[in-house]
Amino acid sequence: METVNRNILVAPLNWGLGHATRCIPIIRELEKNGFTPIIASDGGALRMLQKEFPHLLSLELPSYDIEYAQNEDDFKWKLIKNSPKMITAIFTEKKVVKNLIGEHNLQGIISDNRLGVHNKKIPSVIITHQLNVLSGDTTWISSKLHQHFIKKFKECWVPDIEEEPNLTGKMGHWKNKKQTVKYIGPLSRLEKKELKEIYDLMIILSGPEPQRTILEQKLKTEIKTFKGKVVFIQGIIEANQKKERKRNVVYYNFMTSEEVERTFNKSKVVLCRSGYTTVMDLAKLKKKAFFIPTPGQFEQEYLAKKLKQDGFVPYAKQDDFKIENLLQVELFNGLPQLRKDVNWEELFILFERE
Repeated sequence: METVNRNILVAPLNWGLGHATRCIPIIRELEKNGFTPIIASDGGALRMLQKEFPHLLSLELPSYDIEYAQNEDDFKWKLIKNSPKMITAIFTEKKVVKNLIGEHNLQGIISDNRLGVHNKKIPSVIITHQLNVLSGDTTWISSKLHQHFIKKFKECWVPDIEEEPNLTGKMGHWKNKKQTVKYIGPLSRLEKKELKEIYDLMIILSGPEPQRTILEQKLKTEIKTFKGKVVFIQGIIEANQKKERKRNVVYYNFMTSEEVERTFNKSKVVLCRSGYTTVMDLAKLKKKAFFIPTPGQFEQEYLAKKLKQDGFVPYAKQDDFKIENLLQVELFNGLPQLRKDVNWEELFILFERE
């Protein structure tokens, strides 16, 4: 009897590690449901998924080659300057995907925010929490542009819930919900486990340079006066894991999903960026946190403000942060666990060939 090929391309954007890490539960579910995921990305996102799934085929896609601003006031200008490069990459990846369909006999595509990874010949899904893309006074134009690309996919999966309270607010909700939008609930590669808390503070860094390094240097100075045990994950993906102990702080360059899960569960408070993937992880694990949004990233600044106003998590601007700010954490409730039972089998019906 002939075996049916069930190859699905899973392609996260390489913008920090968040898009890649939230694809981990999807890749696991595809395998459970008898599909063969093929990973496609570039840079740190690709390297991280290769470490996570060494048994899967992985392919390199064209890089969006985004330069990040040193100064938050230049952030929007840098994005505008990068736009032609991004559009070129989107059109290039469209051509690449067209070839991949034949080469690897693809049955479907799941793209996490890679706007050119779709094709009319096979069912293509985009995962995004940004139905509206916040960019200050140009939000309307960045949102229209993003929605234009979203419409080229057969379905759009939003990793949040439709009702309130939700995690994305105006970012992940259109006033008139389109039929192709499906709310699949928050996505996290992590599970809550009852482990003994051994760290008073977990610091986990992620996101683009140079801001990742700027925050790392600032926090290394600030934690000198912190009383208690600290684990500090720098968010640098390298060939080998490095571990270093300095007084009350243990430093790691990176951790695997399994190690990150254990460390989250063993930590009392988490200090991190307010990237959406981290928000979903914290909600799943019921962890109290403090946010330092990436300067100039409208999305992270919006999420930090919204979640503080909702009484969930406090935050501070990067330049203003002092270690004493962590005392505010006890005054907040922590993120809500938004339960949604995802019927993966039903979602994946889209990829079943007639």
